[in-house]
Amino acid sequence: MEQTLPDPGLAKGEHRCPGETYQDVLRRDETGAPPQMMTESYEYLGDEPIGYYRYTSKEFLELEFEKVWSKVWQWACREEHIPNVGDYYVYDIGHRSIIIVRGDDGVIRAMDNFCGHRGTQLKPSWDNGNANRFTCRFHGWAWSTSGNIASVPCRWDFPGHSDDDLKLPSIQVDTWGGFVWVNFDKNAAPLREYLGVMPEHFTGNWDLSDRYLELHLRKRLPANWKASMGAFLEAYHVYKTHPEGLRATGDANAQYDVFGENVSRFMHTSGTQSPHIERKQTEQEILNFVLRRRYGNPDDVPKVPEGKTARDVYYKIVQDELKQRFNHDFSRFKVAETLDSIEYFVFPNAFFFPGAARPMVYRFLPHPTDPDECIFELLFLRFAPDGQEPPAPARPYDLDVQESYMSAPGMEKGLGFVYDQDTDNLAAQQRGFKGSLKGGEILGNYQEVRVRHVHKVIDKYLAQP
Repeated sequence: MEQTLPDPGLAKGEHRCPGETYQDVLRRDETGAPPQMMTESYEYLGDEPIGYYRYTSKEFLELEFEKVWSKVWQWACREEHIPNVGDYYVYDIGHRSIIIVRGDDGVIRAMDNFCGHRGTQLKPSWDNGNANRFTCRFHGWAWSTSGNIASVPCRWDFPGHSDDDLKLPSIQVDTWGGFVWVNFDKNAAPLREYLGVMPEHFTGNWDLSDRYLELHLRKRLPANWKASMGAFLEAYHVYKTHPEGLRATGDANAQYDVFGENVSRFMHTSGTQSPHIERKQTEQEILNFVLRRRYGNPDDVPKVPEGKTARDVYYKIVQDELKQRFNHDFSRFKVAETLDSIEYFVFPNAFFFPGAARPMVYRFLPHPTDPDECIFELLFLRFAPDGQEPPAPARPYDLDVQESYMSAPGMEKGLGFVYDQDTDNLAAQQRGFKGSLKGGEILGNYQEVRVRHVHKVIDKYLAQP
């Protein structure tokens, strides 16, 4: 496709893909779209290169743990992981480890997962279960689920320390969206303030607390946590990384938004052709392509009625499929909520998809010491079947670097293939950070604004004393 050069009459940050916008598509949908999707909130954040050292330096990684991860709200687990008194879940970030526990009074607490005597880790990393106390295997010191000291063998030998002195240090904890969030900074602003527009936008159909954890994958990636996140913060890569879907995927005309300090979003369509496709397809051709990709060669392809779009027809097909598959009525979801990739990001590492067909959550966890690695967690949050209690949350399934997402039990093969495409680029990119003769990456002002936004917020924390 012939490249369209930037219009010299526009200021930086004002350039957009020629042709229809994401908002144009929403206005054509027969169901309309929810109000939070009809807003735009782009902010130009500059165009200077981002230094590669931020992805490769051990010193920079240590600074992030010291000044960023110690100050931010981060989700640790789902509330459904700890529904009963005594249920606990261990969350690790860097060298820190926290026990999230539901106490005898039903209150969720977060406390240090290290013995107050000589520092031994109390519960294994990422452990979860039920307990009435947490006992150190080294000398037998024990704490209650409220963090109070419960037992000290030979208590007489510690006369200078009161029971209050021996409590496990507590960590700020709160809940939102069915997730349990923690913050090591005792002076941090409340979670609701930190989340910005999230509580306002994620209501009704988008309420994530009304869902259960159907699938939970953890994969080791051969790249820095920020670089790995960057692969999911933009749709610019679709043109080359996922070219097989361009005939029915809006990529270059995706919408990018920055909502204040901690939240960003992109939205791109399914059931419209990419601006990179030169020939204008008919709505029927788009629908035919979508259905062939999704179902092979279906026997009966419906006709797109006059005045309707491929999206309108495809929407009803997906609605019926979801209802049959999950025994749940999705009719309250509009076209865009059902089909499109709607992705919100909450700094520093959490992605939330509120849609019906794309109900994912991502989390990226940096390696404690190696800037060249991270863990990518992929969760699917589903609605329980109508009239039934939700199942217990899925146990995590671990994948190593070379293992395909398609090999994970419960993962759709087609979607697993897409995630393989997304992460197969990362090792080559991480090597480029180290070997390139250039000192930094060049980012698009619009399509990659969310990548720049992450670095801007990191810089804010690093600048604090």
